[in-house]
Amino acid sequence: MRQIIGDLGHLFVLTGLVSAIISSVSYYLYTRYREDLVKARQWQQNARVAFGVHSFCTLAVVLCLFTIVYNHYFEYHYAWDHSSLNLPTKYMIASFWEGQEGSFLLWAFWNVLLGIAVIITNKFWEGPVMTIFSLVQAFLFSMIAGVVVFGSIKIGSSPFSLLRDVVDAPIFAVNPDFVPEDGTGLNPLLQNYWMVIHPPTLFLGFAATLVPFAYCISGLWMNKFKEWIRPALPWALFAAATLGLGILMGAYWAYETLNFGGYWSWDPVENAIYVPWLLLVAGIHTMITYRKSGAALKASIILLVLMFMLILYSTFLIRSGVLGNTSVHSFTDLGLTGQLLIYMFFFAILSAIIMIKRWKHLPQENNKASAYSREFWIFMGATTLSLMAFQIIWVTSFPAFNKLAEAFGFILDLAPPSKPEVFYSKWQLPFAIALAFFSGTGQFFWWKKMDPKSFWSAIMYPIIIALLITSIVIIFGQVTDITYILLVLAAVYSLVANITILIPFMRGKFKLAGGSIAHIGIALILLGIVASSGYSRVVSLNRSGTLYSLEASDEFNLENVLLFLNEPRQMDQYEIKYKGRRIKVKGVPGFVSTNQTRPTKDPFKILATETIVINDKVYAQANDTLVLVNPENVYFQVDYTNPKGKIVSLYPRVQVNPRMGTVASPDIINDPLKDLYTHVSYAPYLDPDDEIVWSETEEVEVEMNERFFLNDYVAQVEKVERVSNTDRVDLEANDMAIMATIRVTGEEGDYYAKPLWVIRENKGYEVPDVISDLGVKLALSRIDPTSNGGGKLTLKTNITQKDYVILKALEKPFINVLWLGTILLVIGFSVAVYRRYDEFKKMRNKGLE
Repeated sequence: MRQIIGDLGHLFVLTGLVSAIISSVSYYLYTRYREDLVKARQWQQNARVAFGVHSFCTLAVVLCLFTIVYNHYFEYHYAWDHSSLNLPTKYMIASFWEGQEGSFLLWAFWNVLLGIAVIITNKFWEGPVMTIFSLVQAFLFSMIAGVVVFGSIKIGSSPFSLLRDVVDAPIFAVNPDFVPEDGTGLNPLLQNYWMVIHPPTLFLGFAATLVPFAYCISGLWMNKFKEWIRPALPWALFAAATLGLGILMGAYWAYETLNFGGYWSWDPVENAIYVPWLLLVAGIHTMITYRKSGAALKASIILLVLMFMLILYSTFLIRSGVLGNTSVHSFTDLGLTGQLLIYMFFFAILSAIIMIKRWKHLPQENNKASAYSREFWIFMGATTLSLMAFQIIWVTSFPAFNKLAEAFGFILDLAPPSKPEVFYSKWQLPFAIALAFFSGTGQFFWWKKMDPKSFWSAIMYPIIIALLITSIVIIFGQVTDITYILLVLAAVYSLVANITILIPFMRGKFKLAGGSIAHIGIALILLGIVASSGYSRVVSLNRSGTLYSLEASDEFNLENVLLFLNEPRQMDQYEIKYKGRRIKVKGVPGFVSTNQTRPTKDPFKILATETIVINDKVYAQANDTLVLVNPENVYFQVDYTNPKGKIVSLYPRVQVNPRMGTVASPDIINDPLKDLYTHVSYAPYLDPDDEIVWSETEEVEVEMNERFFLNDYVAQVEKVERVSNTDRVDLEANDMAIMATIRVTGEEGDYYAKPLWVIRENKGYEVPDVISDLGVKLALSRIDPTSNGGGKLTLKTNITQKDYVILKALEKPFINVLWLGTILLVIGFSVAVYRRYDEFKKMRNKGLE
């Protein structure tokens, strides 16, 4: 059965590829012969059957691959490389699309659903649009075909490849049927709930961009130069909403998972996805302009074609390995670079041929738009969006330009910016200022020309209010950067102007309010960016005068605070205290102290060393075996006490990531006015293989219940007993093991060390125990049962630095304004989708579509 499922999956891939090609050819012939009703009906029927077969195959491939991943069939490379036995179900789902093959399949799956929706909703455009849809599907399925033709040409990378055929390991020469006991698992950094919903949303957006592109090309192909706009517009809005939502989800994931203190780092992969969205939004505005005034048809065609070409180009950048040295998000090269280029150039050439052939037949437009018309302001906004996109994609493409130059035998050596957040922001902020101004002004025209007097009268009050609010911000917010001042002024102006437009729509015409709501969202996003990024403040300043490391940068030594365990420290307005290391345990809410557990040989299992009680409920008894959740994660409890005495506990984590090294993730105190963003910059002994530097061994003789000092702490031997089994050493039948229980009183509680003395074949040896928090190691060296008091013990002691963390904390003012803006942006697009689809449906019912 396990072998059959892979063979079936591969068969469905090849069948899906062939049926997509047949569907595309059949839909093309149906479109070509649509005047001949008999031929057209036959070709349409053939095309629908072929697309139905393709749809079934797509679903079957998804089910086959998920079966392999979910059931841990580790003889398949994809399951071994992306899943593991200990992944919960939600991350098993996420591992499905972690790899390139799975993400291509997810993209194709969404395309199938959208294709079916097109067939159902618009019979007139079914032929040409589905010709393009099926052709795209053929290319996507070719990426996962996994076949070799003509002896050496590889087409696609199959997700159903066996591990032995992909990995060159000696074990397969000895045992070809070898199956690993476990897989390498999902990248721990991606084991986040956002990774369960962010990629599907993003790929739905990618898939949705195909619909307006297909309508655009179909309109040119069918000489329906005007008619394609109406059915394409709702889909364009839907694509912008979903792709934008996917991008924003990724930004929030970065904010709460990565430790660079923000939500957007201008990473090349982020840029490659963001640029098509900018052009799509620009295209939507020109399409709306054409619907209302008959202008900007050519601009709409150019923008939609460029948008889809950039979707394909971003796919090439992300998946070809070109960005491997400049991005932390890009995929490694699977040998599909040639296919990706063919995919991109095929549609680029096809689009160019159709556009050139039809260009002279396009309706003439009046290009003399008055400055007092909405068309002018929309055109200015679309131009600004296009320039933003061009600036980003040009610099992002430097690695691709270098590779292209190498292919032609010379060195270009274009270097990406060393500080992308500074470089891109410097260029993008002026565009953002212009965009905010245009988005506020254009709304006043409502598709009517205005005379100068009416124009200035309309914008006067928003300008005055914006000037007043900006002045208050400058004075009380101490904003001095001229670029930020202009951006705040433009964003506040856009906010006030669009609120002015929105208010009348709230009285029964809400479906007309999509544009105003989206523009309000954009204005809030810009204000949130200025506040949260431009005026982010480091509060963890090192005022001790101590350098933490001579090798670290001055910034590190200045902007981090050192916290020893249970030693309170003042940081800005907060008293903070590091309370120790924590872990997550399956079935136990919250966090468990590492001092309450002991590791076992199984990295996913631990042993409780004492009763674990959370909120007065017992979850484990001493010696119970517990299962860890993500054992590579260590959480550090840091308590913040504000001036009012309220205590909030944060748990920033550090992850020893086998794929990406040591990765720190923040924890955040969310406040309506600001976020307190905290992450651990350094903590000792995160890797189990790290060797602790101990002091020279000292011996101390103590009686039972006698108190003694240990690294400035009071300690006491409470019990000495013989034990028959222990998790720390494998005892043989004739072994004897003695365990001492030693209580050490720390600043805020008791700790217990339980060193062992084991006698085997008349020889004794020590099994020491360590209290990491306090930096002490204890070994039971000798027992004298004849001494007074019932026994004298000789203990060997070593000490080291007690547990500590180096921590960085930032205040992110008004970042909730940014998140509110993103929600309003999506709501605005959603309202616009509803309005445009409602218009399209009414026209279709009248037989005009």
